[in-house]
Amino acid sequence: MKVEFTVNRKPVSLEAAPNTLLVQALREHLKLTGTHVGCDTAQCGACTVILNGNAVKSCNMLAAQAAGAEITTIEGLASPDGTLHPMQQAFKNCHGLQCGFCTTGMVMSAIDLCHKHPKASEAQVREGLEGNLCRCTGYQNIVKAVQEGAAAMKS
Repeated sequence: MKVEFTVNRKPVSLEAAPNTLLVQALREHLKLTGTHVGCDTAQCGACTVILNGNAVKSCNMLAAQAAGAEITTIEGLASPDGTLHPMQQAFKNCHGLQCGFCTTGMVMSAIDLCHKHPKASEAQVREGLEGNLCRCTGYQNIVKAVQEGAAAMKS
């Protein structure tokens, strides 16, 4: 079946089987491999993208369900000149990553969280990232990164 949506500000049309997951469409059809597949059960958050302004786990929805949607992946955050999005820069500044596997999903969830709660407390950040698992960092630097990113997104 033909599925059309906008990905990273570009219109996209692809042929996909009806059971193709959004994460598969992004990674396999569009070669946007920054969206990671971790658990395949929507538990880890590594596959998180922004769909119509909200963070969603792309392993938990069909590509066809995203028809007509506006999708942003990690590849679509930086400016065309390579300048990182403020949240990406904050993760870099605060070393909010170690192995990096969860980072793309964390960044996407953090951006959504900061749009909804621009002055999120540490507790709100921790609660807002509950659906994203990191097995390396202990989250302290991730929380700092989200708060720094939120401040930078406001300016």
